[in-house]
Amino acid sequence: MTTLTVTAKGQVTLKKELLQHLGVRPGEKVEVDPLPGGKLAISAVPRSGVWEDIFGLLAGKTEKVATIEEMNEAIRKGWAGEK
Repeated sequence: MTTLTVTAKGQVTLKKELLQHLGVRPGEKVEVDPLPGGKLAISAVPRSGVWEDIFGLLAGKTEKVATIEEMNEAIRKGWAGEK
């Protein structure tokens, strides 16, 4: 069990390990639900968006242009657990 300290402003900072356990990264949100007995339930807010949000994410990061065949091979290897 992890013990956290409440600041003078009434705030609590979750430790890195707890955020990793929730799968939360900087800028993402968590929900806190009060439970009976003075307990809280904390969970990650599901990420939302569409695949177009990542379109162009790597633009300008490399000179390499992959062919469809190379992309399909990379996908195949990824699913097969190969490198």
